[in-house]
Amino acid sequence: MSYQDQVNSIAIELEGILDLDELEAKIYLSLLRTGPITASALAKDLDIDRARMYRTVDKLVSRNIVSTTLSSPKLCIAAEPEEALKIALRKKEDEVNRIKKSGEKIIERINNEITTKQGTNVPTFRVVQGRTNIYADIAQMIENSSGIIYISTTLEDISRMYHSAIPEKIMICEKRGGQVRLLVELDDTKLIPFVKRFNATETKICKLPSKGRMVVEKEKQMIMSDSAVGSNMSTNSETDFSLCTNSSEMVSNIHSLCSLLWQTAQPLETLNVKNYIKNSKSA
Repeated sequence: MSYQDQVNSIAIELEGILDLDELEAKIYLSLLRTGPITASALAKDLDIDRARMYRTVDKLVSRNIVSTTLSSPKLCIAAEPEEALKIALRKKEDEVNRIKKSGEKIIERINNEITTKQGTNVPTFRVVQGRTNIYADIAQMIENSSGIIYISTTLEDISRMYHSAIPEKIMICEKRGGQVRLLVELDDTKLIPFVKRFNATETKICKLPSKGRMVVEKEKQMIMSDSAVGSNMSTNSETDFSLCTNSSEMVSNIHSLCSLLWQTAQPLETLNVKNYIKNSKSA
């Protein structure tokens, strides 16, 4: 793996851990590499529009991941990785505590003041925006399952899911007697370690019908993004949209597709990865 490949791999991990977008992660790593530098010089070094650089630096400064000096011109300095991680953890902890306190109060009010009617056989549809929200829905779906769930998506998407709660929920699902079957298309060897560490019950390799994301449980629900969304998975996480539904017809169709792909796919552990990628590119 080349030095640039290593940097790109680290940047992908940072995006998930520190909740950064692609440009923010790139700037943070560059600041760690260069040391104190002006935003203008950094924009030139990374070939980024200066106005965009200033906006991104200001955003990182507001999150304490980057600081600036009082000198003229100002120098940008990246927080040490250990400190950046602590900042990210504190942010998540504060968010969880806020949701827990507010949630308990509103649930109590609902139970005391509103008569609710639960249960319906009408299919429901939701469009979910933002990768974090989508991954949270997938994690909940896996946690509550005791059946077989198929995940069909790209290697890059799996590398991001690895840093979410999804791998932990897979273990919970398996303890309940469930399985998570992962279907991916191999096109980048440097991302393969994420697939193995993702810890799906079983993993198979095949040619996927699109660059989108399909997550489905038989007769339950599905979460799906189309190919257009899939192509933007490596950019702004807020442009990631997914459709969630319990429509029996749609769930059945996607489950049948994933089952068919699974039957024709090759197990990862028995596959000669380099030859597979070479043959796929030459085909």
